Amino acid sequence: MRVLALETSTEYCSVALWQDGAIIERCELVGQKHSELLMPMIAALLKDAGNRIRDAGYRIQDMDGIAFGMGPGSFTGVRIACGVAQGLALGANLPVVGVCTLEALAEASGHDKVIAVLDARMSEIYHAAYERQGDGWIAASEPSLCKPDAAPTVIGAGWFAAGSGFSVNSTALQARYAGQLQGVDGTVVPQAAAIATLGARRLARGEGMDAAQALPLYLRDKVAQTTAERLCAK
Repeated sequence: MRVLALETSTEYCSVALWQDGAIIERCELVGQKHSELLMPMIAALLKDAGNRIRDAGYRIQDMDGIAFGMGPGSFTGVRIACGVAQGLALGANLPVVGVCTLEALAEASGHDKVIAVLDARMSEIYHAAYERQGDGWIAASEPSLCKPDAAPTVIGAGWFAAGSGFSVNSTALQARYAGQLQGVDGTVVPQAAAIATLGARRLARGEGMDAAQALPLYLRDKVAQTTAERLCAK
């Protein structure tokens, strides 16, 4: 099985090809240039992967499905990944699967109990907690938007903290989870390799959907504050 994966929810842009358990990935720090660079990155990835085993690169039609980082994350970035996944899948008649970026953080962390937190700006975080079960994850705390000092509680110790939320809000989150963390890595970001791994498992279970049904996961309806709201938050 071959699965193409896209992830654009942060300042990084990444694409990956999952092929029978082996993964090839491209990842670049692009700022806000996802819309310019995503399609060229996909083309380069498919050409490189295909050339390794035959004279011509892969086509989108050679895939069995497309996985994308559905959010939460950058409002524009999440829309780009969803829109491109839909367009490619519709053209090639492929199923798609959306993968939560917080679950992708847990997958990429290499740990079995993970508090995944992304900086949501506006003095808020995107938060979820996961525990590994077999080759998948069970949510101990479902994805949510909250203030760092009001982050959902978790039970027990041995949790690993991953994501930019811990880098930006270290003091508040370390206090919130005092005595429960075995380690922290605030540099981990959602990437297409983890999206591909999780997406391939779901597609193998028959959980792919029609491209027209694919939706982003925003968690926040309002993406900007007024001057008065910013002053109040301070």
